[in-house]
Amino acid sequence: MNVMKDTVIDPDWLETVDVAPSEAQNLAKKGDLFFNGSSETPEEVGFCSVLLVEIPGLYLNSFSFGFRFNSEAKVNGLYFAYWFRCADGRTVMSVLAQGATRYNIAKSAFMRLSIPQPTQEEQTAIATVLSDMDTELAALEARRDKTRALKQGMMQELLTGRIRLV
Repeated sequence: MNVMKDTVIDPDWLETVDVAPSEAQNLAKKGDLFFNGSSETPEEVGFCSVLLVEIPGLYLNSFSFGFRFNSEAKVNGLYFAYWFRCADGRTVMSVLAQGATRYNIAKSAFMRLSIPQPTQEEQTAIATVLSDMDTELAALEARRDKTRALKQGMMQELLTGRIRLV
């Protein structure tokens, strides 16, 4: 899981680990939030991602910690993943960061957080807009990368003389 990079956990980017029968591991479920609990700077601790699909046999790794809303909560996990990545969320998480050479978040302090929570309908609307924007940005970045590669190839052809302009 690349919690620091992606708002939504990419199921194709998961790695396998061996879990010994004596180890107590936490099974991840759809809707869970994941946070990197440790980093080298306070600004990089506590990034959040959400798991939007059910993946059987998926366990939480030791580099992150998970949060699961109780079943009665009227929440949209994607909204909260975005909130923890926005300026207010980043400020809250960096304030919780403790350490000198390696910063960590105490789960007890995290559990005492008070987070603004609009209605579930508004959470869903906000998360949908932000997700659509992420999709559009990814498409634009892919187009930009393709254009850069094409330009690089054309420059190479022109500068080496393989193509001549008349």
